[in-house]
Amino acid sequence: MSTTAHTVVPYITIRRTEQAESFLMLGARTEDDGRSRLAHLDEERDDRDLHRVLWARVCQSLGPDLLPSGDPQWGLVHPSRQRETRLRLRCQVCWANTEDHRREAPARPGVLFLHTAGSDLTQAQPVRTWQPPIRVEHARLAVTRCPALGRKGHVALLARRYRLYGLYGVIGTPHERTLDGVRAPASNDIPVPYRDPRLRRFLASQLVRELTDFGVVNLEELTPA
Repeated sequence: MSTTAHTVVPYITIRRTEQAESFLMLGARTEDDGRSRLAHLDEERDDRDLHRVLWARVCQSLGPDLLPSGDPQWGLVHPSRQRETRLRLRCQVCWANTEDHRREAPARPGVLFLHTAGSDLTQAQPVRTWQPPIRVEHARLAVTRCPALGRKGHVALLARRYRLYGLYGVIGTPHERTLDGVRAPASNDIPVPYRDPRLRRFLASQLVRELTDFGVVNLEELTPA
């Protein structure tokens, strides 16, 4: 988390000095089974997750405290930092551990997630979300300042089970092989499940969690950890 002109900037927000790698650095490689897979031309070990899905590259602008610095690009999420917060259950705003509430509030344990309003929620069905968890004190601020939450409203979910992959895995951009290399057709925000063959030519930008045991809560009734 950082501040710009007294405005809190979430950890996952892209800064203006952070640029995505050129599309020209993407290509296709043929693997041992004879099938092609999307790849960075100078691919490194951390470019893929444990399911061998390729991730988008965006450089990072870090200050002396090793936290993101610079003016924000509101509405844009840094792929690596989104992935980090999802994997480690860190707050999307300040990078703090969001499982503190589980330990310090045993009467209402769980990890807090914000979900866009407008869809029916039942505890019998899982909620799949790319939103990283968030601490209570930042959630109250987010619901008043986030453009998307402001337009559509929000639902606060206190989750007790939040498995990492479940049936669904990542959000990103599909690519197609052409005579000149690869191209990216129109994309959407629909999660693509792991083991889906489309992921061989997919550039991931957001990791999805599945909430299966949760309750809808009022943020005003929650006490910050």
